[in-house]
Amino acid sequence: MLSVAITGRAAVVKGGMPFTQDEAFPPKLGPGKWYYFTEAEGAAIEALVDRLIPVDADTPGGKDMGCAVYIDRQLAGPFGSSEGFYMSGPFQKGTKQQGPQTAMTPAKSYRQALADLDKYCRDTFAGMAFVQLKDEQKDEVIQGLEGDTIKLEASGAKEFFTQLLQNTQEGFFADPVYGGNKDMAAWKMIGFPGARYDYRDWVGKHNQPFPLPPVGMADHPAWSK
Repeated sequence: MLSVAITGRAAVVKGGMPFTQDEAFPPKLGPGKWYYFTEAEGAAIEALVDRLIPVDADTPGGKDMGCAVYIDRQLAGPFGSSEGFYMSGPFQKGTKQQGPQTAMTPAKSYRQALADLDKYCRDTFAGMAFVQLKDEQKDEVIQGLEGDTIKLEASGAKEFFTQLLQNTQEGFFADPVYGGNKDMAAWKMIGFPGARYDYRDWVGKHNQPFPLPPVGMADHPAWSK
């Protein structure tokens, strides 16, 4: 049985994790299933993250690392709906320092941008969707998004690229419980020890590899059943 004890400002969780792997806070998701994206949207995101993080000798690509799954889970949860943010008008474009000033949630923004990207690709590449393009063509489109040199119908190309890149990086390095960083491959690549409780014995040992394998939140001994 899960129990939560409040001690001062901290909560001590015993008897199990406070959530389940691949959960999008609160809905529970099945593995290998899109919870927010349609099949076409999910395929497009997988193709995009696989060009942002291509396969190399150290890690799988963004698709096999679960970056698209991470983004799907985040858009299905509070992040996607801007939960906790003031979402009433008036809405107007503010300065960069003021943060988002829009009625569009991240989930809605992704859906609109993916629709705009699909239209752009089909208009530009003889009816082909992004997933059907050759790698060099995909890179050309992504460079256009980054440089804000291609025109999307209702979305900002640069804004979409910036959000996508940030979320892809998050999915690559986040705890696997959120759907990305499969098999903790990113942590193994950089030598990050993960969600271990205590590093005091290693604080002063600079430039020495940590001798233990990484541990994710799902593997934490205090939360194992």
